Amino acid sequence: MGHGGHEGNSERLLILTVERYGVWLRSAVVCLCGALGLVSADRAKIPLATALLVPAVLACGVRLFSLRRPLPLVLRWALDAAVVLLAGLSQPLLGGAGADVTVEAIVGISVIALQFEWATRPVAGAALAVCGAVACVLGDILSSPAHGFDVISLVRMLVQVGLSRAGYLIVRARARSADRSAAVGAALRRETDVAAARWATEREYLATLHDTASATLLTVSQGDGRDWSWLPPRARQDLEAVSAMPGFETGSVDLAALLGCVPEGEGQARVRLTTHIDGPLEIPSGPGLAMFNGVREAVANVARHAGVREAELRAWAAGDGAVVELSDKGRGFDPDSVPERRRGISGSIIGRMRAVGGSATVTSHPGTGTRVQWRWHGPAPASPAQDGEETADAPRPPGAQAQHMAVVRFIRGQLLHGAQLVALLISVVWQFTVSLRRLMVHQDVYRPAWAQTAAFVCLAVVVVAGGAFLLRGRQIPPGVRGCGLGAVLAVSAVCAFTLPAEQSTGPADWAFGVVGWHALFLLADLRIRVYAAFLGAHIALNTAAVALSGAPTAAELAALGVATVGSCGLQLSVGFLMTHLLHGTAPAAGSAAAREEELRTRQRIQEHLRSDHKERYRALTATTVPLLVGLGHGALSPHDEEVRRRCGVEAARMRRLFAEGDAVADPLLNELRACVEVAEHQGVRVSLAVRGRPGEVPVEVRRGLIDPVAVTLGRTRSTARVTVVWTPRSVRVSVVGADCADGRTTGAVAPPHGRSADPDVSVVRTTRGKSVWAEASWSRAVPSGVDVT
Repeated sequence: MGHGGHEGNSERLLILTVERYGVWLRSAVVCLCGALGLVSADRAKIPLATALLVPAVLACGVRLFSLRRPLPLVLRWALDAAVVLLAGLSQPLLGGAGADVTVEAIVGISVIALQFEWATRPVAGAALAVCGAVACVLGDILSSPAHGFDVISLVRMLVQVGLSRAGYLIVRARARSADRSAAVGAALRRETDVAAARWATEREYLATLHDTASATLLTVSQGDGRDWSWLPPRARQDLEAVSAMPGFETGSVDLAALLGCVPEGEGQARVRLTTHIDGPLEIPSGPGLAMFNGVREAVANVARHAGVREAELRAWAAGDGAVVELSDKGRGFDPDSVPERRRGISGSIIGRMRAVGGSATVTSHPGTGTRVQWRWHGPAPASPAQDGEETADAPRPPGAQAQHMAVVRFIRGQLLHGAQLVALLISVVWQFTVSLRRLMVHQDVYRPAWAQTAAFVCLAVVVVAGGAFLLRGRQIPPGVRGCGLGAVLAVSAVCAFTLPAEQSTGPADWAFGVVGWHALFLLADLRIRVYAAFLGAHIALNTAAVALSGAPTAAELAALGVATVGSCGLQLSVGFLMTHLLHGTAPAAGSAAAREEELRTRQRIQEHLRSDHKERYRALTATTVPLLVGLGHGALSPHDEEVRRRCGVEAARMRRLFAEGDAVADPLLNELRACVEVAEHQGVRVSLAVRGRPGEVPVEVRRGLIDPVAVTLGRTRSTARVTVVWTPRSVRVSVVGADCADGRTTGAVAPPHGRSADPDVSVVRTTRGKSVWAEASWSRAVPSGVDVT
């Protein structure tokens, strides 16, 4: 069946489910009721009746086959029409007392099922209902020419068709509501996941930049008089590292093999590693690369700070995870005293492992050496299936699993509420139309009549009590459900034993076909076996009432069986449908939505990561990349003081970039201090003064304010003074550098005079001899009511 292209997962699976339900229901009813009709038919007419019913059964078989291999719409419609026409026209051939009941059950349930089979094409379903009504009218006229056709049966059939269509629309509306709400929640989670992925990738990028280009340029800027033979290959490696795009590592790696490739350094910076690695250690590439990069940075820290040239590297498996440990016997330090602006530990070692779900610890004391341990605990175990559901989906992380189950519960709740509303609607309409008419017309049949009337009122009270909760979107409390179920079962018993046996399931039995719907909206959220047990008790009460009055004939038993299939069988099949919707369709819709959302999220993440990488690399292309290319290929010499100054400026800019993510009260001052530290490493004495009350400054503006300071500090040889002045209207950052370089290539390291990275920041520079004064200022909006005098 061609469906629209805009259904959500819940609606799409609902359509498929009700279509299959309709075909199977109709096929089962045609076979069962047709067989029971032949049992009660006149023997002389059995061959002719069989000649009509067998083609109908065969048409149902072809329709079942079409569920796997769809047939053309015209052919399917013709097969469905043939079933109802053949069944309706078989009424005069069946004959006997049960012919009317049999044909009414077959055609009535068939036209109900057809509304589900053709749910997305209501015109075709309505046309088949008209065919069923015409067949019943013709069959009734041909079987009883003197009496005409039964208008009541025809009206009852049309009411059933209307209720089935309304029921489908109600449940579909709840499915659509579930899809819309799930889509909104998924979009919010997608944005959160994308933001988290971008943040994690940004952290990894900054850590890589810290370990590679920043460290190399800072080393070059700190002076001449050393062996630079290691620099060209290191610069080329750094260029390759900053050109790579993090965040796309997939699959698994052998951590033991990776750790065997940890660089020990060269010349005076070489650290001899003693390794004890239990391999192979197969782990996901994300944690594996985080450990490898962290070890590489830790080895570099040993060369820079430990005062020794030996370290021990160990690695071993720990459950499904792995542990890596690097230790040295150097001078040690106090980890708590390391400023937050230093990125070697917080970003390159600890931050990397946190980003991939692992952990890293640094243990050290002055004079006792240092031990760094990386630990990855393995993949999170998949949560066990809940509510008896089985799924072939791959295991999800705990957070994703919880979100998936929340979506499934929400979809299930929406479908349950819709199903209960449908059962309530059927109960109300059937009780106050068909059942009420039967009760009023047959008052003289009941023994006593007041008991039947009281039972009717009792059912009405159950409807009101249950509807009061359902119409407000609430579940029926267990206490109310228990009392209501007891009342419905009592109604079944009272009506069965106060009705003559020969009238059981006949026109006077108003309760037999309606109490099941009342029980259905009370028990819809429970397993089908509970509802089946109720229907079994209901049928048993009526059977006992018939049996106590005398042994029924075969024809009477056949008529009772047809009535049972036509009412209780239909109700039980609807109960099965509800159970499948709640415990099959809802989890399937949730899983399908999760898979689709995972693909959307992955696509969005990749798009943003590519865009972010292009933007980051574009920013590096103007300054850092030319330096690395020149140093890597010999075009620039570290012996050239101007090259070292340029490297110092770029190192300061990178340190300011690293400080952007710090959670501090005054980000501007924090980023300025990062630049000052780089200058102090180069031997410059820097004084920093702050005046006024700090305020909030956007990150783009902070970059424009600090860049002139970084450039001037990078070119200063001896002393510098940095001043930050806050006013209600503006913020000014100035620097005075004494004994500055002559600035042969100032354009390569600083924006042109009067301009900055941000157009709202104005920059002024003045040079007097070898002293340079630079000031960057930014005017900010003043809130109304603030006195700026």
